[in-house]
Amino acid sequence: MRSGTGMVALAAGFAAAATAATQDLARESARLDRLGDRIAEALRRLGASVNSHAAPHAPHIVNATFPRMRADDLLFLLDQRGIYASVGSACRAGVHQPSEVLLAMGRTPEEAAATLRFSMGWTTTEGDVDRLLAALAETVPLAQSAFS
Repeated sequence: MRSGTGMVALAAGFAAAATAATQDLARESARLDRLGDRIAEALRRLGASVNSHAAPHAPHIVNATFPRMRADDLLFLLDQRGIYASVGSACRAGVHQPSEVLLAMGRTPEEAAATLRFSMGWTTTEGDVDRLLAALAETVPLAQSAFS
């Protein structure tokens, strides 16, 4: 500790924020898990292989590999519809190489290049998931036709 007056207001504010953030953690985790399960099931119906839903898993992320397409094509089509996803982790933004994690999981470089990540948070609603699922039903066949 260094000398001087401690930042009591900042410490109290942080304590209140940390309490609020963790107070309903179990309920929020279960809610995100239910939303993620809906997304994962829809992705499986579209022929995708869901990578993220082995137990245990992060409830706020759904990661899936799509057959016969480049993830960048699907990402572009979703972006046009106001749906934002990612082809990699945030820490690898701008890196145009297959995900090391997916490769370590046994995915081929081609499969890793066909993989998208959908993330959710406390503001994600059932309506957001409905919109995503409708967009996926429309865009997955388009992205696959672009790959053929």
